[in-house]
Amino acid sequence: MGGETSEAPTADEEFEERTLTDILDPRGFGWLTRLGLFGLLLLAVLPALQGYGFLGIVVNSTLLANITGAMFFAVFAMSWDMQSGYTGEISFGHGLFFGVGGYASAILQAQMGLDLLVTIPLGMFAAGIAGLLIGFPSLRLQGPYFSLITLVTPIIIIGLFRFAPDVTGGATGLFTETLTTGAVEGYVVALALFLGALVLFLAITRSDAGIVLTAIREDELAVEAAGLNPAKFKLFSFVLSGLVGGLAGALFVHTYAGGFVAPSDLLALVVSIEVIIASIIGGIGTITGAAIGGLFLFLFRVYIAQVDLTVPVIGVPIGEIYFLLFTVVTLVVLFFIPEGVITRILVRTRQRAAAREEEDGGGGGGGPDLATDGGWTEGEPSNLERIVATFTEQLRAVLPGFGDDP
Repeated sequence: MGGETSEAPTADEEFEERTLTDILDPRGFGWLTRLGLFGLLLLAVLPALQGYGFLGIVVNSTLLANITGAMFFAVFAMSWDMQSGYTGEISFGHGLFFGVGGYASAILQAQMGLDLLVTIPLGMFAAGIAGLLIGFPSLRLQGPYFSLITLVTPIIIIGLFRFAPDVTGGATGLFTETLTTGAVEGYVVALALFLGALVLFLAITRSDAGIVLTAIREDELAVEAAGLNPAKFKLFSFVLSGLVGGLAGALFVHTYAGGFVAPSDLLALVVSIEVIIASIIGGIGTITGAAIGGLFLFLFRVYIAQVDLTVPVIGVPIGEIYFLLFTVVTLVVLFFIPEGVITRILVRTRQRAAAREEEDGGGGGGGPDLATDGGWTEGEPSNLERIVATFTEQLRAVLPGFGDDP
């Protein structure tokens, strides 16, 4: 009897011993997961806190309206990251989907008198069709060819819209109806879309489809050798990002924008650049990073415009050079945190948790924590560096000698 030893439970047995209550117990979550859940909870209860203030910020209708716009932009950023961050095919004209969704819904309502509950879904599907029409031929191309197509297409659409002012409102824009009548209603709509898109994209990127998309970014030839068709997966991500981006654009127009839509607001190149900057700041190849980057960038743009400060020497209000500030922040991130701020935090947290577990003899730990969707670990190239390297390699195939020393 004394010589018998009890066998340690296997990992599967330990997992089976955990009940649903154990899994959902917040005390078993890592601190970063708790922080993320707290942030989502704060967004959910914020309308009920109107009139209250903390840290010098008063919750009022203006704040709710600004966060409403930020959540729509964050959904747009997540849709870009779903396509470009995971497949590695950089889209420089993703604002097309945001604009097509918003414009299609606005035109159908203003010109045909359709109900917004009909025009908004139609705007979403119009953006999805645009993704299919552009993606089907262009995603068979790689690198600079695909990126150039996505860059040129919105410019063509803007030209067409301006040549049909009776239908689109031309360069001055178009007024249409609003879906909501108050800041709280618009906030609830934006929050529902934000949470829905976050869950959808996280579920897809952590599924088998997400693994394939990541593999395409890393080595498309290996995916083909495995018997899979990369073009189909890239088209799927492109159309899906178009659908979600179009829905965000349609709801943005009929809530935050007050029913007004103009080419300069939705289809300008700066819109597409801003969404890329948001993903870079948060972390390309991470849905959570794109979401947080989108929220930060939009709110930063709104509030920096309200700062009464003139930049010395050039004598220009700081609000008029907000895009320059964004580019400076982006350069700082690219130089010092190329994997993105959120990715850096996630990786550091994971490393500290692993170190604690090792000190404790492999036990304990802080429970499950948020994972880096892109799978980046320190010491390896970041998702952005991998994408840039692939893009440069493909560009050299088009322009021999590109990037070589003179």
